[in-house]
Amino acid sequence: MLVTAFLILGYAAADAAAKWDGTRFAWYTTDAGDDFKSTLPIGNGRLAAAVYGTGTEKLVLNENSVWSGPWLDRANPNSKDAVPKIREMLISGNITGAGQAALDNMAGNPISPRAYHPLVNLGIDFGHGSGISDYTRWLDTFQGTAAVNYTYHGTSYSREYVASYPHGVLAFRLSADQPGKLNANFSLSRSQWVLSRRASVSDGEGGHTVALSADSGQPSDAITFWSEARIVNSGGNATSDGTTVFITGADTVDVFFDAETSYRHPDADAAQRELKRKLDAAVAAGYPAVRDGAVEDFSSLMGRVRLDLGSSGSAGEQPVPTRLSNFRQDPDADPELMTLVFNFGRHLLAASSRDTGPRSLPANLQGIWNDDYDPPWQSKYTININIEMNYWPALVTNLAETHKPLFDLIDMAIPRGRDVARTMYGCERGFVLHHNTDLWGDAAPVDRGTPYTVWPMGAAWLATHAMEHYRFTRNRTFLAEVAWPVLRETARFYHCYLFEWDSYWTTGPSLSPEHSFIVPPGMTTAGAAEGLDISPEMDNQLLHQLFTDVTEACARLGLFSSSSSDDDDDDAETCTTTAETYLPRIRPPAVHPTTGRIQEWRSPEYADTEPGHRHFSPLWGLYPGRQLLLTRAGSGSGSSASGSDSASANLTTAAAAALLDHRMESGSGSTGWSRAWAAALYARVPGRGRDAWRHARQLVATFLLGNLWNSDSGGDSVFQIDGNFGFVAALAEMLLQSHETAPASMRGSPGNNNRRTGVRQGEQQQQEEEEEKEVFVVHLLPALPGDEVPDGRVDGLVARGGFVVRELVWAGGKFARASVLAQNGVSKTTAFWN
Repeated sequence: MLVTAFLILGYAAADAAAKWDGTRFAWYTTDAGDDFKSTLPIGNGRLAAAVYGTGTEKLVLNENSVWSGPWLDRANPNSKDAVPKIREMLISGNITGAGQAALDNMAGNPISPRAYHPLVNLGIDFGHGSGISDYTRWLDTFQGTAAVNYTYHGTSYSREYVASYPHGVLAFRLSADQPGKLNANFSLSRSQWVLSRRASVSDGEGGHTVALSADSGQPSDAITFWSEARIVNSGGNATSDGTTVFITGADTVDVFFDAETSYRHPDADAAQRELKRKLDAAVAAGYPAVRDGAVEDFSSLMGRVRLDLGSSGSAGEQPVPTRLSNFRQDPDADPELMTLVFNFGRHLLAASSRDTGPRSLPANLQGIWNDDYDPPWQSKYTININIEMNYWPALVTNLAETHKPLFDLIDMAIPRGRDVARTMYGCERGFVLHHNTDLWGDAAPVDRGTPYTVWPMGAAWLATHAMEHYRFTRNRTFLAEVAWPVLRETARFYHCYLFEWDSYWTTGPSLSPEHSFIVPPGMTTAGAAEGLDISPEMDNQLLHQLFTDVTEACARLGLFSSSSSDDDDDDAETCTTTAETYLPRIRPPAVHPTTGRIQEWRSPEYADTEPGHRHFSPLWGLYPGRQLLLTRAGSGSGSSASGSDSASANLTTAAAAALLDHRMESGSGSTGWSRAWAAALYARVPGRGRDAWRHARQLVATFLLGNLWNSDSGGDSVFQIDGNFGFVAALAEMLLQSHETAPASMRGSPGNNNRRTGVRQGEQQQQEEEEEKEVFVVHLLPALPGDEVPDGRVDGLVARGGFVVRELVWAGGKFARASVLAQNGVSKTTAFWN
């Protein structure tokens, strides 16, 4: 097979050498006190620890399947009969009446699914109060470790914390630089629904034990967990009072921790056997082996991408609070802080989302770090932007395996979504999700309000992640066994749910996430703010992408032609219906006749309630989608289409940019995640790299908490992790883009004035004919902000088609060099497009 990669050049450098590498370490000269938002986060994808680093240490520990209870059947049985009536009300202009009818007949009961809960706190009392000096606390984003050093009464004390993916445990080492000086008391605590607590000492080699079990509080089917810490001391003595283990006079103390839950185990015996197995294995291996294995694993992920945006000199060697304060005054003085935040975001993704076996769970609104039984927004999976943003950096920054838990959750949600599609919409095939879900795959509408409750598009957005995973990895097994079932089930729901209006297939009742409009004269109730309608622009863009993805997957898998089995006939029907009946009749993006901006609602008479709304829903097709994009391949600038198609593409992209500018000028970007989305959107608009960089820097200056977690609205507002991930994706989008489809004229030919070397297939499985003819269009440095980042380098970003970009270097604001490796056994290729 011959695969050709064309690279379109837009416009990463100095290696910092300092005591503290300002791109890798987040370090502090004080502990976190009582502030959870100042802790250091580590994790192995399932277990998490938030390190306070206080004299009396408190570790907030989490396990990602500890939620507030069993599955809830919240589907509203009144919905099926009400939906046609609500549609008629919307079409006739009774907007307020339709909204009230939808809330009365479609809202879930209860209105919210389950919430993510804390696991336990591990307390380690050293008896170190006043008198601590030379204090340092740090997070190593490359190794995934945290540590604390300080001096107390002439003795230097150290603590190191690791989260081991290979061993499936958390592990900590406590030490002193003088023998026999280490004293510590260990206990586990929790404030709700504790079933048992115990502690004991052992004369053997298995370690001393503190353990706690609890559940979610329901009389039946509660989520139950069993947690245990094993304590192994070198030197000194151990005693216990039944709930606490006391270590005195030790040289070092190693701690190994695990928790297992009923979510993943059929009964208590199975969970406790797994708990014992993991802890026995970790204790037998010993802390150095557990630590080295954890670091090797984590570093192998983090080391895949290296970013250099320039040196900060001594400014990058300062503690994080100082750097943040200085950055707000002079961001140009510390470019390494931008790189650190990029690395920190990848650290968070690798720490919070790994394939931990059956029923892996993805990162939620707080990743996997939570200390609150009533966390913000229940710390659930919000799927009208937030969980999708969590995974924007997974593929492009070479962390594809972190994507897997998202598909495990979708797999959990499909049967729930089928039930809701049947009960609420009368659809016998396919599945639906609304704007939130939980660990059980809850599919019913959430909360009660016309701007957010009835949005049956959650599955459509999540399904795009499945196809994107294939585009980046070219894994045909994944396409057939994971992506296709999701795409098929999603499409089948919309084949049933959509209705014809104004010559197009359209949605309704639906909404533009969390936004509302002023009902115009001639509709009811004029002047009221309402959210529910038919045919919101975002829905149309999602449907266009979904049906495009389904059609592509069908072609890849050869499903348009039926075979002898009924299942294959069914697949062929889904493919043909999608490609021929639905995709051609999805409403194209509308441009407002007066403002020249993309029109968010079906009518140009609708006025925005909030012109600077934080959601960029009608710009979904600019990023992360591609329907609103100008195609530059083959022409350097402008569209690769011709005639009226080219003019239309230019008009649509200009209208998208106009709406983006209007939103930002009106106050959008008011949350960390919104600012990250704005940066990514500007990266997709030709010539707006400076704006993308400006908004990325504004996120750092305005929305980061003391430990670099993203906040909801700046200052000391609540922690919400999506902005951390969106920041990473936005910077990656400035450096590399690969969303374009090559025009037919480029296939099999290098095009005008291009230099390229072919990529020849090694010992690989033969691909489909259409894959063999593909041309992958890769834009290098498409949104570089000129002299704002004059020199730099990035290594390891991934482009669609399975290409890894190596040594992408720029100098003086211009491209210098790059090479591209096609993965999976194909040979090296470099290609330039000028």
